Amino acid sequence: MSKSMETDRNKKLDMSRRGILESVLSKLHFELAKDKHTMTLHDDFMALAYAVRDRIVERWIETQQGYHNKNAKRVYYLSLEFLIGRLLSNNMLNLGVKDAALQALADCGLDLDKIESEECDAGLGNGGLGRLAACFMESLATLGVAATGYGIRYDYGIFRQRIVKGFQVESPDEWLKRGNPWEFQRPEYAVVVKFYGRTFMYHNRQGRLCVEWRDTQDITAMPYDIPVPGYENNVVNTLRLWSARSTEEFDLEYFNHGDYENAVYKKMFTENISRVLYPNDATSQGRELRLKQEYFFTAASISDIIRRFKAENSDLRELPQKAAIQLNDTHPALAVVELMRVLLDEAELEWETAWDITVKTFAYTNHTVMPEALECWAIPLFEKLLPRHMQIVYEINSRFMRAVANRFPGDTERLRRMSLIEESSPQRIRMSYLALVASHSVNGVSALHSHLLTTGLFKDFYEFFPEKFNNKTNGISQRRWLINANPGLTGLITQAIGSGWGLDLRQLEKLLPLKEDAAFQEKWQKVKGRNKRDFADFVMRTTGIPIAPEAMLDVQVKRIHEYKRQVLFALYIISQYLRLKDNPAAVKVPRVFVFSGKAAPGYFMAKLIIKFINSIAEVINSDPAVGGNLKVLFLENYGVSLAEKIFPASDLSEQISTAGTEASGTGCMKFMMNGALTVGTLDGANIEMAEAAGKENLFIFGLKTDEIQEMKKHGYVPRDFIAASPLLADVFRMIESNFFSPDQPGIFDPLVRNLKQADPYFICADFDAYCRIQAAISENYLDPADWTRKAISNVAKSGQFSSDRTIAEYCRDIWGVGPVARG
Repeated sequence: MSKSMETDRNKKLDMSRRGILESVLSKLHFELAKDKHTMTLHDDFMALAYAVRDRIVERWIETQQGYHNKNAKRVYYLSLEFLIGRLLSNNMLNLGVKDAALQALADCGLDLDKIESEECDAGLGNGGLGRLAACFMESLATLGVAATGYGIRYDYGIFRQRIVKGFQVESPDEWLKRGNPWEFQRPEYAVVVKFYGRTFMYHNRQGRLCVEWRDTQDITAMPYDIPVPGYENNVVNTLRLWSARSTEEFDLEYFNHGDYENAVYKKMFTENISRVLYPNDATSQGRELRLKQEYFFTAASISDIIRRFKAENSDLRELPQKAAIQLNDTHPALAVVELMRVLLDEAELEWETAWDITVKTFAYTNHTVMPEALECWAIPLFEKLLPRHMQIVYEINSRFMRAVANRFPGDTERLRRMSLIEESSPQRIRMSYLALVASHSVNGVSALHSHLLTTGLFKDFYEFFPEKFNNKTNGISQRRWLINANPGLTGLITQAIGSGWGLDLRQLEKLLPLKEDAAFQEKWQKVKGRNKRDFADFVMRTTGIPIAPEAMLDVQVKRIHEYKRQVLFALYIISQYLRLKDNPAAVKVPRVFVFSGKAAPGYFMAKLIIKFINSIAEVINSDPAVGGNLKVLFLENYGVSLAEKIFPASDLSEQISTAGTEASGTGCMKFMMNGALTVGTLDGANIEMAEAAGKENLFIFGLKTDEIQEMKKHGYVPRDFIAASPLLADVFRMIESNFFSPDQPGIFDPLVRNLKQADPYFICADFDAYCRIQAAISENYLDPADWTRKAISNVAKSGQFSSDRTIAEYCRDIWGVGPVARG
């Protein structure tokens, strides 16, 4: 590079209002080929995104060069989900140009909110797992840690949800239809991924046993990079997403014979791998596609990690000193087998050396306490798809079983429990066990979750590998979920204590002395009031349903699942409707009950719950006797952008999962950080939130984990609790009379039958306690000063739930890395 070119490169793009405006106009003209007569609102979005992207790219290149020059140890975060949502607003915030962009757009008569709404939510995740990964990537950049995220660039993300006659209807999420301004295709780093075939073993001239994987079907993994800027520090990391491409674009022979469908069949079939997030695994084809997805992205990522390592180093035995690979749940667990394959078959290392490298390089995060949620793969499918990997898994298990037998001689039952191979029909590979055995660190995501792992789910492994286990309570990015989502509260907090909390969230504790300040309380209430009015306007605009901003906004938004107990919330709503019909003066506090969330397409009961909630809403919202006292909403197509509208307006956060079932939860933290009070069980992160803010500032109810385990042991009979609760019995009678389903009698019978006969998540047992705590909540809400004091206390003590804190702990305790880049 010439000196003049180097000088030009060092001249940063103008970050001022004028600089942003000039860039936007230039992008409209030269990048999009539009003028004032042809440009659309989407063109305005694309032009602004490109202008912001250029400024990010400058810092991205410098950051990556810095990592290379320092030969820094890098963190590689493997996740099947990255729920990144819209990026424009957050990128402008982290880059420090949001105010300049706002002013520049105002000069052109443009509305930033309308422009931001043109961006598609990148729904590359199903819920908390993917959103956690996105927050972690942002925190890694903010802390200056050399890191790359790896996932899949799904053509269609989590499905688009519509509610039709109360039912969930799924349609494709075409998030790429109009292009993605943030991504860069990197064909020079494409990787060939192999499937099927057979293995061929032979001894080379040195007498070493060698294995070749032959006659494979090959697929190209095409990388697309998305820059991830840190907060006002000029650091930009990379999220690399893989897209499946056929190694043969077109079969000319078929085409020349007029068989146009077969001419492109292989290409279409191959590219299904990255077509959709979580294909329905109810069929054998769906299960095979899911396994292909997992191997596809892990194999491509391992190849990329080794390529990058070799660019700066030569001896693969030093890989653990230069790479830390984190498995976000069991979906990427195949990465450990793939690394072993590369080290054994390509690098020709001995087994002991390869295994030592693998264990020191990998770490595993578990995200569930429920055995049925742990991923397993049938051996016939696995062996057909990945024959060489099956051999390696067998060898890993054989050596591990020998080590367990040596430690616990004669304990055949322990061997059965700890084997990586489940002796079912057909046999299955326990992927969580594989990830655990092949990693040097295994962590849960809340204190309770980690405790339950070591005393229950992984008790045998904890006794064998106690040094591997640790806890890393989840966190969220305050930049996305408070500064960006709630500018009103952000302004009030910054005015009171300064802006340092954007990087050190524990500084929010400076708010504690202000919780008794009447003037500050009044300002706080005004911010909440504005947020609720904005939300009411949004609901009216999008649903046509009027809601009273002064009513309590009582919210449960999350993936629809039985253990999260949306049904408990719904039964309570019916009970309040019954009370109101019996005595209109009985409801002291008007409430708007808000639900939102998606059910897995193949999950019958979850989809029935959605219908149940919407049927309740239809009855209550159309009953003139209710007046403005009760309103029920189910907001369709829950995602990051909708969440950013809900959290700032919420008064009460429903975190009511059955104790001992929620690994952590991060929605609870987002509500807390935005000043909503929590009603919840002692489950997941609720426990640590109560410890941080003080139990007096949350509303805790219900059975504890040990009490539930004891009831399971002695036999739980839900009908006994229904008989002991006249109100719950009345609620069931109302449902069974088809009051909420006159046109579809019996539709909710499976739901009622499940609750009365099994009630696996103890809804009936917790119902009365839940009603009592809700009555206390209503009384408390009638005292605005005390409610506001509690809200301020919650925000002030939310500092420990920043993803910055979580990532700092991973860096210190697991990855052995520190900041490489500084702003």
